[in-house]
Amino acid sequence: AVRLVGSGGGSVEAGGSLRLSCTASGATFSSLSMAWFRQAPGKEREGVAVIESDGSTIYADSVKGRFTISQDNAKNTLYLQMNSLKPEETAMYYCAADAPYSGGYSHSLLEQEYDYWGQGTQVTVSS
Repeated sequence: AVRLVGSGGGSVEAGGSLRLSCTASGATFSSLSMAWFRQAPGKEREGVAVIESDGSTIYADSVKGRFTISQDNAKNTLYLQMNSLKPEETAMYYCAADAPYSGGYSHSLLEQEYDYWGQGTQVTVSS
């Protein structure tokens, strides 16, 4: 099974930046579809960004232009660079993974599409 370990969360002031990391093991990392989700207190988990094995990406509208998802296949690590953070983005951030779809189809930001989940890393943005 795929094991995901997220890290890099912390506290930052509004307008600041953080970079989250997620290290994967148990599968060929370069073949996985990877994503970041977040869940704020009292809210449902929402998709933030997806990256497919071919490097194509999808972002939630709320983070476009501020967040960047990337991966380093040599290090089996997924990243989420978050800039211009807002207090309302305080949440637990989770990385997720799934086997690639056949036929060239891409994953979306729906959590039910992902079989493997990291333990979460807390991001707190103060105003």
